[in-house]
Amino acid sequence: MCLRRRAFNKSIQGTTIKKLSFILAALLSVTAFSANADVETAQILANKYAVIAKNINPASTGLSAGDGKNFFSRELTIKGKQVACASCHTANPADNGKHIITSKPIRPLAPAANEKRFTSVDTVEKNFTKHCNDIIGRDCTAQEKGNFIAYLLTVK
Repeated sequence: MCLRRRAFNKSIQGTTIKKLSFILAALLSVTAFSANADVETAQILANKYAVIAKNINPASTGLSAGDGKNFFSRELTIKGKQVACASCHTANPADNGKHIITSKPIRPLAPAANEKRFTSVDTVEKNFTKHCNDIIGRDCTAQEKGNFIAYLLTVK
């Protein structure tokens, strides 16, 4: 009787482990799909800005991740202080940042490090409008937005 119970318990444990392994694999693939989906959304948005930039300026040669990095790192004097995007978001957009005035934590900008960064086009537009006006005193151009996203897509 004991041998049958042990065999039965091992059978149940084996089945449970197989089910748990399957569930874990499914969850990991969904997570990977989500991260890829946001990278894809960011790329689609960058492509949209490239088209707009080309319509505004037919001489536009496309997006430049290098120009996006320069834009991100560029320091400007605001109210007597040197600030840049990197002031709050750190020099590496894949790292967590912290607002320089409020100390509020900021999730990474890079879509490879923050799967929620590009989930809403409306939120992206709202943040561009707010932050561009705060830092450079005007709305960013389509070229600047596209270059910036192109740069973020290179950050792992």
